[in-house]
Amino acid sequence: MSVFYKEEANIGTITFDQPDSRVNVLNSATLLMLDKMLDELKGKNLKALIIQSAKKDIFIAGADIKEIENITEVADGKSKAQAGQRVMDKIEDLPFPTVAVIDGVALGGGCELALACRYRIMTFNDKIRIGLPEVNLGFVPGFGGTYRLPRLLGLQQGLKMIVSGAPITSSAAFKCGLADRLYPSVGLHDRVREFVDEIAVEPKKRIIKPVAFKGLQAFLEKNPLGQMVVYKETIKSIQKATKGFYPSPLKAVDVVRKTLYLPREQALDIESSAFAHLAITSISKNLVKVFYLSEKYKKLTIPGAENVKPMPIAKGAVIGAGIMGGGIAQLFSDRGVWARLKDINQDAIAKGLKAAYDVYAQAMKRKKAKPYDVAAKMAMISGTVDYSGFADADIAIEAVVENMEIKKKVFAEVSQALSSKAILASNTSSLSVTEMARASKDPSRVIGFHFFNPVHRMPLIEIITTEFTSQQTLVTTLEFAKKLGKTPVIVKDAPGFLVNRILLGYIDEAGRILDEGGSIEGIDRYATNFGMPMGPFTLSDEVGLDVGVKVLHILEAGLGPRFKPAKIFDDVLPKKLLGKKSGKGFYIHGKERVVNPEVQALVKSGNAVGEQESIQRMMYIMINEAAMILQEKVVDGPDTVDIGMIMGTGFPPFRGGLLRYADSIGIDQLVDGMEKLEARFKDGRFKPCAYILDLKSKGKKFYT
Repeated sequence: MSVFYKEEANIGTITFDQPDSRVNVLNSATLLMLDKMLDELKGKNLKALIIQSAKKDIFIAGADIKEIENITEVADGKSKAQAGQRVMDKIEDLPFPTVAVIDGVALGGGCELALACRYRIMTFNDKIRIGLPEVNLGFVPGFGGTYRLPRLLGLQQGLKMIVSGAPITSSAAFKCGLADRLYPSVGLHDRVREFVDEIAVEPKKRIIKPVAFKGLQAFLEKNPLGQMVVYKETIKSIQKATKGFYPSPLKAVDVVRKTLYLPREQALDIESSAFAHLAITSISKNLVKVFYLSEKYKKLTIPGAENVKPMPIAKGAVIGAGIMGGGIAQLFSDRGVWARLKDINQDAIAKGLKAAYDVYAQAMKRKKAKPYDVAAKMAMISGTVDYSGFADADIAIEAVVENMEIKKKVFAEVSQALSSKAILASNTSSLSVTEMARASKDPSRVIGFHFFNPVHRMPLIEIITTEFTSQQTLVTTLEFAKKLGKTPVIVKDAPGFLVNRILLGYIDEAGRILDEGGSIEGIDRYATNFGMPMGPFTLSDEVGLDVGVKVLHILEAGLGPRFKPAKIFDDVLPKKLLGKKSGKGFYIHGKERVVNPEVQALVKSGNAVGEQESIQRMMYIMINEAAMILQEKVVDGPDTVDIGMIMGTGFPPFRGGLLRYADSIGIDQLVDGMEKLEARFKDGRFKPCAYILDLKSKGKKFYT
């Protein structure tokens, strides 16, 4: 049983406590229990009904995603939504005050249940997140969220929360009127009883007034012309953010616009229809699969290492105070880890400290951080030109220039300065961690810890193991990655590891397509039309052409001629057109980014490769390389490839991941397309690898 009722002093309490689970979800069985319970309660004359959770830091995490994933027919989807809506309506229609007491996460259906209550009490618990994230899974709220939230908070705030899917904290909820009271978690029971006494004065109506709107805000909220402006601006911002690939936010606007003045029954009918039509789409199914992937890797564990206890990490050292080093130090301090930043001179350290502060400055500008918090966190970063303080570090991360001899020298020095228990990690993007480990005092404590730039934004981290890496080192590093708020993937030591090996093949193929004729801007547009966050040449400029070509040469040396840099890269590099950092690359980076005519002039005139072939070639190169990675057991399965590409490169989530996209093409068609390209180019880069040919012969896909 997951729903319990008790009554004391004429106050009823419903408690959610799903057995054998860390969270509460609103599945069909739970909704049925709640439905029957509410039927029994509606005849009572209670002073109030309190709805709460017995789970730590969880109110209700949402509806059961598995049940939504299994919806394949519109009628079934609508029926499931209506079942939830009926329960929420019964809560809303109870003749006595209802109070949701929220001391943890209240998302999706959990938020909608809270909205159906007359009052919401929250605590100062920093784990509280409340909101409607449904659009991120490809559908709209289905249990009354689109009806109740704009009516409670006003059109602008309600619409913002629905179309962004971003949850808010308890303090933000109190500020906008979603929470009626904020109390400490300690002594909460007594404060709730005091609140019940307060509202019992007027048991038939809500006595706490909503947030008042004045001036322009009142015009936008109450006037039909103002509301049109809100809808128009919201749609414009959605189209800019989603580029038309995600239909659910736009549908959410449409539902709110149609239902804002409708009676509840009609409004909820429109909502349930919209939910049902979206929930059966391939986009929604793919986004749900990506959600599962994300949850899996956030909780990743090492099979067979269940009894290995991770070492606590409270102090870290970073060698190399460049953009990456400064970014890593900032992340450490933001997560409560002391950071010792080392470089060869004070000027370099100053630049690293500035890089860290710049991240905090942006957060303050966006009202995401307060100056006194930033001052305290910056105080956790110190600089040094020697190894003083390194003996106290629990982990040291090398982030120096991508040169093996320099890295080996650093490893030899740092390993002498660290304690015998400390971990020594490299932030290398492509070089052999095994070779670095051999230069250290204790190779068992060496591991790769590859951040992506910018460190504070990119969610992925690659953890690279060698033949020497101990389970203690791996388990500790994995738990530390989670502490830093990153999504970790575990990769065996191999050239380029996972993400860069696949991504550099894609960029190189774009270079070859450009060599055949066409335009920089056109090829970039093909990629963004497919759903990539930026085109390959824009990405090359962001990374730096010198860095990209260097990694291509490392991959060429380790994996063969398929990674030989395209001619255009070799033509541009000597001209010192390195990209954004030099102001010019494939584009000129000023107030507006424009194609660099100097580079475009290097492209021979000829028949430009069309959009369909360009996408096919860039995607097939990546798919084939990913299959080789699986063949070589660099990673443990296709899901690791997909989460790595989504989190590390922004591969479009609505396509489900690189290898789910490959499955959607079909293995037979994939092999046929590759073989035709191989027959044309005859250089081996499109030759289907053994792993893909094996899938074809067995009639299998990447995902069974």
